[in-house]
Amino acid sequence: MTDEGKKPISRARIITSQVLACLALDFLLIGLGLSISFVTMVLPEVLDAKEGLSITKKQASWFGSMAFLCQPLGSIFSGPLLDHFGRKKALFLVNIPHVIAWLLMYYAWNVPSLFIGNALLGIGTGIMEAPSVTYVGEISDPSVRGILTTLTNGFTSTGMFIAYLLGSVLPWRQAALVALTVPLATMFLVLFVPETPIWLLSKGRQKDALESLCRLRGWAQPEDVKQEFDELKEYHEELRQCVLCAKQGKTVEPCEHYNTSTLKETLLKIKNIFFVKETMKPFLLVLAYFFFHTTSGVMPVRPNMVNVCKALGMKYNPKSIVVFVGVIFIVMSLLSALIVKLIGKRKLVIGSMFATACCSIALSIYSRTNLPKTVFSYEPSTFPEDKAILPVVLFLLNICFNALGIPWVLLSEVFPFRSRGIATAMAAAANYIIFFAAAKTNYNIEYAFHLSGTFALYGIMGFIGTLYLYLFLPETEKKTLAEIEAYYKSNRKIFANDFLINAFKKKTSTDTEANKLMLVKTST
Repeated sequence: MTDEGKKPISRARIITSQVLACLALDFLLIGLGLSISFVTMVLPEVLDAKEGLSITKKQASWFGSMAFLCQPLGSIFSGPLLDHFGRKKALFLVNIPHVIAWLLMYYAWNVPSLFIGNALLGIGTGIMEAPSVTYVGEISDPSVRGILTTLTNGFTSTGMFIAYLLGSVLPWRQAALVALTVPLATMFLVLFVPETPIWLLSKGRQKDALESLCRLRGWAQPEDVKQEFDELKEYHEELRQCVLCAKQGKTVEPCEHYNTSTLKETLLKIKNIFFVKETMKPFLLVLAYFFFHTTSGVMPVRPNMVNVCKALGMKYNPKSIVVFVGVIFIVMSLLSALIVKLIGKRKLVIGSMFATACCSIALSIYSRTNLPKTVFSYEPSTFPEDKAILPVVLFLLNICFNALGIPWVLLSEVFPFRSRGIATAMAAAANYIIFFAAAKTNYNIEYAFHLSGTFALYGIMGFIGTLYLYLFLPETEKKTLAEIEAYYKSNRKIFANDFLINAFKKKTSTDTEANKLMLVKTST
């Protein structure tokens, strides 16, 4: 990429430029982690409280899942916001609901105001997801994208840890006021980050796109990034072609479809951008991963985590355990970045889900053999008096393996540019609906089947998810976004090596040679 005799730009400098560009995003994700975890610390303080705000058990199940119910509402607006204003402005605007929410949580004067504040946290989180995962995917080069996207999980985990820590040392109202500083800091930092080159190209701002790419590749000169920029332009030119004309084999410019405002043509464009295999294949895969990742471990009990720790008879202070859970999320997120670099995403995802399922089954067996059937995590009077270390170990191991999962990392790279905004937003919305359903039904499942049956169900879902991902999850590590799109559009071979599936396909497949080797890793 450099002229002969010219000193090449160091790898450290290239990586540094991309890390700095993600700084505002990192603060955004800290705020996201705060918002999704704050209810965990508020719920035990207001559940049947004798002073101040108090909520009933039924209200508690709604309060614990309210944010997840409202997050899809934010996700609906996320895609259009992302595509119309761009990635940078979207990163700024998405903080506004959280600023209002934290103020409302601090000043909450009755139960409805508390619910509204929690709902706004959910809406703000929903709006955040698409810009956050899209931005890092579009600014990073393939060699570091896996690490950068995985590290974003680390900052979300940092936000979760901060929420748990604040809840253990401060009254929840004061903790909400401290949390307010995060979206304000994010809005300030966003002013200094570059827009993504591919979005600038989509708006015809070629000069700005080149300047952005130079900045993101170590403050390089235009000649240093010429090859990559030419590839981006070529990719953009393919995106410019009307999908309706392409299906009809036409190359006429200007295209008549973009000069019409009829509802029919608009729906046709959506159909041919979203409801196509290069979008729907990864969309269904990500949806399945979100579902199994959520229902395989302790994710559904997270809003009520403090009381679940008490119900399991854990030896140590439940709030201290929850704070330690926050530390685990940070450590495991950083560890997952290293593991991705060593073995790729596929093996990490499959292995972590299988281990999570095993831990859920172990918690089920412990609950069945050591806890009275009267124990109910939403009823403090039923908590056992005997305390043990084993449930602490099993619970934390479950958290460890579940935290190694990387659904949001896959979300940032599997969709084509044309549909990336809407597909990411819809996948995020679907995830929140799944999380809401899992958290809301946790009360009913535990009431019907006790803790042992609840964890057994989660373990079974984990084993089913492991099998599904083993069969259908591709390896996307070190692949460009264009290569990933090409795979889903055709039969490009980017799956990891898997000797069992390869052997099966060689014996039974009657497809072409390319289809036979669909799960074989290409040479790099």
